[in-house]
Amino acid sequence: MVTFLSGGTGTPKLLDGAAAAFTPEELSIVVNTGDDVEIGGLFVSPDVDTLLFQAGGVLDRDRWWGIDGDTHRTHSALGDIADAAGLPTGPQYLPEERQTEGRRLSRWRRFSGVGEFMTIGDRDRAVHLTRTSLIDEGKSLSEATATLASAFGTAVELLPMSDDPVASLVHTDWGMMHFQEFWVAHRGEPSVRTVEFRGSSAAEPAPGVLEALEDTVVIGPSNPVTSIGPMLALPGVGDALAETTVVAVSPFLGDEPFSGPVSELMVAVDAEPSTQGLATAYPFVDAFVVDEDDPATFDRPTVRTDVRIDGREDARRVVGAVAEAIDRVE
Repeated sequence: MVTFLSGGTGTPKLLDGAAAAFTPEELSIVVNTGDDVEIGGLFVSPDVDTLLFQAGGVLDRDRWWGIDGDTHRTHSALGDIADAAGLPTGPQYLPEERQTEGRRLSRWRRFSGVGEFMTIGDRDRAVHLTRTSLIDEGKSLSEATATLASAFGTAVELLPMSDDPVASLVHTDWGMMHFQEFWVAHRGEPSVRTVEFRGSSAAEPAPGVLEALEDTVVIGPSNPVTSIGPMLALPGVGDALAETTVVAVSPFLGDEPFSGPVSELMVAVDAEPSTQGLATAYPFVDAFVVDEDDPATFDRPTVRTDVRIDGREDARRVVGAVAEAIDRVE
């Protein structure tokens, strides 16, 4: 049995090749929920949704989020109304007293839907409506995720990291903001000072998560700070990883990240922004998979291959390297 820790882009790309070494029955995926937001009353879980859409064969693979070929009529209409009414657009937090009203939410991740700063497709919106309604009926996020996974034909066990609210907040020279505001609305332009996983100390791993971490764990090439960091901040997760076999795939080619604001965020948490810095970010890792041209060296088994993933063939190659790394340490 193997458990992957996943954010929303790097690890899903790797999972495209999982069948090269593992059967669906052998796999569990623990998914970051620190990126979750509520916008316009809808509970959006971006990293979970990427894996749902990938499993259902409907993922927009050009963007690695949303549904392929989705329409955006509701999103466009929201912008039209805001413009016509002279309403402000862009990220707008609900007032402080509304951040936790009526639902357990971790400040600050609750946004107004006026103008809708995140582009949400029409079919995508149906997923958020269903999730929100299930939670409002009393279901946990895990239960709602299991229901949606069934609808999308997900063959592997998909576990949100926690049913409790955790918010990845980025403290910048423009002020504090949710990671979605930082990355989606402001395209990572503000300088990062530090990162906070608000609510993590009071949160618990979701049912099944700690049990899944008793198996061999693979950390895919996701952002070590805002994709994997929220999981590591949960009580008990670091201890569990220290007791099991863990293989990590580098999200860097040397000091160049594959995508996203990885380097800025690594610097903000005092880790070297390169493959070498993974030893600081992941002190519990037993083996690494890194690029064949990467200068990083470790005192643990290291498997080298071309780690760039541009399609399924690339993913199968890197998964093969992951399997080799597991064999070296088990």
